[in-house]
Amino acid sequence: MAPRMDFWRQLDVVSPEDLASLRVNIIGAGGIGSPTALALAKMGVEHLTVFDPDTVELHNLPNQVFRFEDLGRAKVEALAAICRDFAGIEPEARQERFENQPLSGVVVSGVDTMAARKGIWQRVRYNPAVSLYVEARMGAEVARIHSVRPCDPTSVRWYEGTLYSDEEASEAPCTAQAIIYNVFMIAALVASQVKKFSKGEVFPKEIIFDLATLTLLVQ
Repeated sequence: MAPRMDFWRQLDVVSPEDLASLRVNIIGAGGIGSPTALALAKMGVEHLTVFDPDTVELHNLPNQVFRFEDLGRAKVEALAAICRDFAGIEPEARQERFENQPLSGVVVSGVDTMAARKGIWQRVRYNPAVSLYVEARMGAEVARIHSVRPCDPTSVRWYEGTLYSDEEASEAPCTAQAIIYNVFMIAALVASQVKKFSKGEVFPKEIIFDLATLTLLVQ
């Protein structure tokens, strides 16, 4: 049997017992999903599932956690191997586009279009099996993270006010869409939200940060 990690340095922050029953579904294994999966696995979340139909390409390497040896491999399979090697926890790899598959527990959206976000939201909205929905958006050095209880009408109304069409979105140039320190920041904050939820702590519904100006807004 593979050795298990020793979590004693974090026990007063979050323990394996706090996370034991937690199930996390990550939709998207790219710049948001790949470091988030690794962060959650290193934190001790054992029940992880990752959805993504894509394979690893050269342009993924600078801003995602993949290795040169992963080129051409399914992202979810490569990510499962990385989490296994670094954390001893292997996520369930679903090499498929998320459409209407059943979801439960915590859902993390790491997709890159508003249309895809809206599609996920339709599966999460008022779904009693989903207890927390965390959705992240990024561009270059800026990110926004929403955390929603999808069966709470007030939270639903608020979150739906943050949605818009892809045509309304301000799209960054292809050469200014992602950088590694931003995706690590997003992964850290998403993992922190999951930790707060698992311990019954209050968590912010929206986090916005700009690493270029070192600005952080929370509500």
